[in-house]
Formats: sequence, C-alpha cells, structure tokens
Amino acid sequence: MVINMIRYVLLIALVVSFSSCSKRKAKKQAKEDEEIIQKYISDNKLNATATGSGLYYVMSTQGTGVNPSISSNVTVVYSGYFTDGSTFDQSTSAGISFDLSSVIKGWQEGIPYFKKGGKGMLIIPSALAYGPSGTSGVPPNSVLVFNIHLLDVK
Repeated sequence: MVINMIRYVLLIALVVSFSSCSKRKAKKQAKEDEEIIQKYISDNKLNATATGSGLYYVMSTQGTGVNPSISSNVTVVYSGYFTDGSTFDQSTSAGISFDLSSVIKGWQEGIPYFKKGGKGMLIIPSALAYGPSGTSGVPPNSVLVFNIHLLDVK
C-alpha cells in the first residue's frame, strides 16, 4: 500500500511538472509571436486592432451585411501567407464555404469581426493557428496572415 501511495505521489508530481513546463513554453511562444506580429504591423504600417487573445485584425472595407457567429456557415475568398510574404494557401476567386466552427481558432475569433461584404486581414499567433504541431505546409509555431473577403453568411 505504501508503494502504491509513493507511485501515486510521483505520478502527480510528474503531471504537475509537465503541465508547468508546457505552460512556460506556451507563454514563451506567445511572447515570440507577439514580437513577430508587432514587427509585421510596424513594417507594413498597418492600423491593426488587437482582440486581447493575441489575434489582430485590419478592416479595409467594413461590409454592410451581418456579422457571422461561430455557428454560421461562411463563404470567403482568402489568401494565407507567412510574415515573410510567402503564400501557403489560397482559395479560388469564387471563394470557399465552411462552418466557422470547423476551422482554426484564429478564424473562429476573427471572421466574426467582418460583416458580409467586408474585406481585411487577420494576423494570427501560432496558438490560434496550428500551434507547436503545425500542419502540411505550415511549420510548427507559425504566425499566419490571411487576407479575407467575406462573401456570404448563412
């Protein structure tokens, strides 16, 4: 029984230690992302608005329609690129439709700032994109920039 108790205490200590290490890494990455984003905003002379989560948006055309919610289906024309300007993804000029709840957190948070017909940019920290794992064509911990034109909201 004492051996089981010792194992249990060691397991708890390991979990707490791992969790603490992960939180430190996440904080460090968030700081690095913020520095990258601030440099990008400055270098490109953008009038960007911070949302408080690390996400920034720039609205170039307000649009006149409705704002989507997380439960909306939206159609957008977009191009996604890294802060060095290299493109990693883009839609056709006809756009692509999807449920907002099915995409990265940066889009879930950022697209609702747009009204139907609106155009602008999302600057997304890695934690709200593909994080430390990355995805096909996007390296781990990448800050992403998207030009967005919100065509429709359903």
